[in-house]
Amino acid sequence: MTVDTGVHATTDGPTALADRIGRGLLALCGVATLGAFALGIGIMATVPPERLMSEAWRTFAYLVFAGLYAMLLAAPRRQRGPWELVFAHKIAITIFAVTAGDTPDAKATWPIDLALVVATGLAYALCRGWYGWRSTTLVPSR
Repeated sequence: MTVDTGVHATTDGPTALADRIGRGLLALCGVATLGAFALGIGIMATVPPERLMSEAWRTFAYLVFAGLYAMLLAAPRRQRGPWELVFAHKIAITIFAVTAGDTPDAKATWPIDLALVVATGLAYALCRGWYGWRSTTLVPSR
C-alpha cells in the first residue's frame, strides 16, 4: 500500500554554478584559515612563556579548521557534522568576542569570525550542505 503524504522531496542537486561559488567560498575560508595559522606561528615566537601554550593551542586549531574546510570543499553533500561543527564554533566565538568588551583580541576577532559565519552559511546554502544528512548523495545539476 502506497501512502501519499502530499510532500515531495527535492531530488535536484545544486546548479553547477551554485556549487562552484559555494566551493569557492569554502576554499577562501580554508586559505584564510591557513593565513591565520601562519600569523599564529609568528605570534608564538614572540609571546612570553606563560602564554605560549594557549597561543600554540589556538594556532594549531587553525589547521583543524583548514582541514574541516578542505573536507567540506571536497564533498559538501557527503559530510555529516563538519558543517555544524564549524557553524557552532564560529557563531559561539563571534558572540563571545562581541560580548567580551573592549579587548584588543575581541575587537580583532569578531569581524573575521562573523565573515566566516556568513561565507560558510552561503556555501552551505549554495552547495546544499544539508543533503549530507540524506540517505542519497546528489551531484550538481547541469
